[in-house]
Amino acid sequence: MTASIDPAITVRDLNFQWPDGKTVLDCCSLDVPRGEFWMLLGTNGCGKSTLLRLLAGLLPLADREAVQVSGRVGFVFQNPDHQLVMPTVGADVAFGLVEQGLSYREVRDRVEDALALVNLAHLIERPIYALSGGQKQRVAIAGAIAQHCDVLLLDEPTALLDPEGQIDLVERVRDIVHDRGMTALWVTHRLDELNYCNGAFLLENGQTVDRGDPERLKARFLQGQI
Repeated sequence: MTASIDPAITVRDLNFQWPDGKTVLDCCSLDVPRGEFWMLLGTNGCGKSTLLRLLAGLLPLADREAVQVSGRVGFVFQNPDHQLVMPTVGADVAFGLVEQGLSYREVRDRVEDALALVNLAHLIERPIYALSGGQKQRVAIAGAIAQHCDVLLLDEPTALLDPEGQIDLVERVRDIVHDRGMTALWVTHRLDELNYCNGAFLLENGQTVDRGDPERLKARFLQGQI
């Protein structure tokens, strides 16, 4: 297990209920080491996506002290169509930067850099509707990278991709995270994706029941120990 000497994400005894009283997270705790790529594994309904949305500030949180995230956060949805808002690739990646009031040159440089990292620089003028699912997901990731985020949160980003696109995306994100010194937490239900991370957390009924070596957690999951 990787020691969390300097965590970029810290969750301590986090509880969350829906308005109808259904408990989703129950004293959930975890640390994601700074500069590493970790995954969040668990069965459907165990609280993975809810936890990620709480970390990103997309859901209201009563106890703010239960969650600490260092630096700027980028979030990537499972379905990129929920995230892409502009007509072309370049315009979409630039959208948040323009809203910040950055100069034209700064926006252009960040957009070109981010698209190069996801291997889409040649599609900067391409309409969003003309992209494949995998290309759309890479545009969404480029948008987060262009924000110079320190922490990247990804909610099952390969759920809509074929096996080849799945592996291409997880490898690309792993390389970007390591090359840029970012921290990433990636929600997944695909066990083969655990081959690309530094470590993983296993969630069950809203609690972190195990953490550490991806191969050990994969084996535990396959043996039905949760």
